[in-house]
Amino acid sequence: MMVRAGNGGNGVVSFRREKFVPFGGPDGGDGGDGGDVVIRAEASVADLREFKSKRLYKAASGEAGNGKKRHGKNGEDRVLSVPAGTVVSYQVQLGGDALIADLEQPDQQAVVAKGGKGGLGNPHFASSTNQAPQVAQRGEVGEEHAIILELRLIADIGIIGSPNVGKSTLLAAASAAKPKIASYPFTTREPILGVVEVGQRSFVLAEIPGLIEDAHLGRGLGHEFLRHVTRTKMLLHLVDGSSAAPLEDMRQVNDELRLYDSALAQKPQLVGVNKIDLPEVQARLAQLRDVFGRAGTVPFFISAATGDGVSELMTEAMKVLAEVTVKAKAGLKIPRKVFRPQPRDTGARVYMEGDTFVVVAPELERMVSRTGVTSPGVPKQLQRQLARLGVSKALEKAGVKPGDRVRCGNLEWEW
Repeated sequence: MMVRAGNGGNGVVSFRREKFVPFGGPDGGDGGDGGDVVIRAEASVADLREFKSKRLYKAASGEAGNGKKRHGKNGEDRVLSVPAGTVVSYQVQLGGDALIADLEQPDQQAVVAKGGKGGLGNPHFASSTNQAPQVAQRGEVGEEHAIILELRLIADIGIIGSPNVGKSTLLAAASAAKPKIASYPFTTREPILGVVEVGQRSFVLAEIPGLIEDAHLGRGLGHEFLRHVTRTKMLLHLVDGSSAAPLEDMRQVNDELRLYDSALAQKPQLVGVNKIDLPEVQARLAQLRDVFGRAGTVPFFISAATGDGVSELMTEAMKVLAEVTVKAKAGLKIPRKVFRPQPRDTGARVYMEGDTFVVVAPELERMVSRTGVTSPGVPKQLQRQLARLGVSKALEKAGVKPGDRVRCGNLEWEW
């Protein structure tokens, strides 16, 4: 989607009528600032469907100033409401950190497009030697960006595993959630949340859709699955006890996590072997313990369908979650603020285009005149601004001579 901030309003060249004051004295008002485009997390918003039908969101532009030093009205901000858990980033062609903000909590917000500043009126250019300035500033153009909104669930623990291992059944058995349950793969098309109560405490458990090989490349539900895992504090890895190779199934899912984001492979995991209510699984319990034991994993054997072992698994999950939370808080450090002074930049650049010296100076390009540069007095006023902005030195360094043509934006004059 595209976001466009408002443009700043133009400053005005205006003069009041007053006896013994040249031109009556300058009284042109400043232009108003353009509105920003703001993304704000709201508790009342559940999804991002609103943004599917419309592709461009614009903020209001600032109004131009008026005489008697009346300031133009500022443009109103455009506030876009999104659910908590939305990640906002710039859409970029090349690599780089395009993240703008991760709005985890309600009322958090981020400015994604900054409105342009309003232009200055002619009183700002008055001086003892220039009491009737006939120049003002245009308003700045507001920013325009292509952004991406991505919703990631906020859950404490995520249930992961291959398709059809019983994740929905486990979520229904451990919480009051009512996910769709069926015997075919990819029954669950989107993550579902449930609250699990263990004694006096509780945590949010998310069922993440099943993962298949090459999901990190977008196969199957692909990124629709993996992007939600990044926000969980720990994982509950569910394995089908009736599978021919349950350990290989677990390794495949972990490989997909690692290939998508190496940090996911570092999250704490509990392993649960499901479907122990089936006779064929009961017959191989000793074998499964041996297989996982040799891999260095001590799994929980459960039946999500009958509830056997589910409470023990949830109790252990709460215990591990508490440890993870304590470690995370202990690891938080206040970042040190580092100041890196940058060399002063005049903001002016000069290059040749044929026989004309072209000046690139944003502040000068925003200058507007009341009567045009051919009017007597205006070139001298512009000359003062050239000296103030360092453009004169840049032109002299580039070799400009009297009589040469100089252009800046829409203004062109003889040096």
